Amino acid sequence: MITAEEIWFTYPDGPTALRGVSLRIRDRELVAIMGENGAGKTTLVKHFNGLLRPQEGSVTVDGLNTLQVSVAELARKVGYVFQNADHQLFSETVYSEVAFALNNFGYPEKETRRRVQQVLRLLDLEKYRNSSPFSLSGGERKRVALASTLCFDPEIIVLDEPTIGQDGSQKKKLGELIHSFNLEGKTVIVVTHDVEFAAEYAQRIVAMARGRIIADGPSKKVLTNPKILEECALLAPQATQLAQRISERVKGFPTELVSVEEVASAIREFLGG
Repeated sequence: MITAEEIWFTYPDGPTALRGVSLRIRDRELVAIMGENGAGKTTLVKHFNGLLRPQEGSVTVDGLNTLQVSVAELARKVGYVFQNADHQLFSETVYSEVAFALNNFGYPEKETRRRVQQVLRLLDLEKYRNSSPFSLSGGERKRVALASTLCFDPEIIVLDEPTIGQDGSQKKKLGELIHSFNLEGKTVIVVTHDVEFAAEYAQRIVAMARGRIIADGPSKKVLTNPKILEECALLAPQATQLAQRISERVKGFPTELVSVEEVASAIREFLGG
């Protein structure tokens, strides 16, 4: 469990990014943190693995106060994938990049090879194992960064804007992968502007604006609330927009719909099956 209590954070000579944020993320949740640029999303999640420390308030991860433990200790529990993969990558080959954390944590060579091979296959990166990460496309580098985190099997996975640079096919594979990790018992936290992705995969939305949490609840409730979306500078999912347009012409048509399947089902029901 991750618990943030009234945390404040101001960057040196910069803005106050977090203003008394309190949040509890339970084990095995799949949570999306959403909001416009500068809302404080990335600043918040960097507190979960100790990359940033609260200037006021506290953050605990599985009962560990982040002010009292090292980043290395927290990294075993919280795997973090940066928004910009280039801030995370440094090795000469994809294989050595993905293997780095395992080597650093002292895994046996045979186990390291097995895990790296498994995760490269999972993320469709096998053909690049001997390539430089910096020779790959932005989306491919993002997957290498994800692979380097997944290989050591952390209990909590934090993904900052994971769908940026991914085509439709890769985005779907990524969503299914995230969903499968959650089903396996992992806690997954996704920072994203992608409302379609959040609507399809997240169980809960934490909406942020101006360094504060302005809404926290089930995905459907948050993503179909026009006031919240406007304050966070987000558009409603396309399926929600369609449902709202239909409701303007069809009295009683539900508007709290976030997927095409839900809209299609509601239309069938109104047409008598």
